[in-house]
Amino acid sequence: MSFQAYLDTVEKKTGLTPRQLIDLAHARGFGPDSAAGPILAWLSEEYGLGRGHGMAMVHVITTGDRIDGKHVGTGGTHSDPKDRLWLDGAATKPDGY
Repeated sequence: MSFQAYLDTVEKKTGLTPRQLIDLAHARGFGPDSAAGPILAWLSEEYGLGRGHGMAMVHVITTGDRIDGKHVGTGGTHSDPKDRLWLDGAATKPDGY
């Protein structure tokens, strides 16, 4: 599953776009210096997210929408077409994501 697919599934499971969840996380004080554990606990308790989907959210909460180029265009299981993730919801996603 690509990184973007994880985020799209998070949206389906929670009813919130990744950007909305990021805003909620920031309002709770989570950000670049936050450890994964407390964020994962919050996402699990509030939204029922498991570790894989939670870790995808931890990444965008703590580091933003960029992913390492080694995951881009490789054709592998976790390959993404771009080095930036779409955070504003599957319904508004441009072609190529």
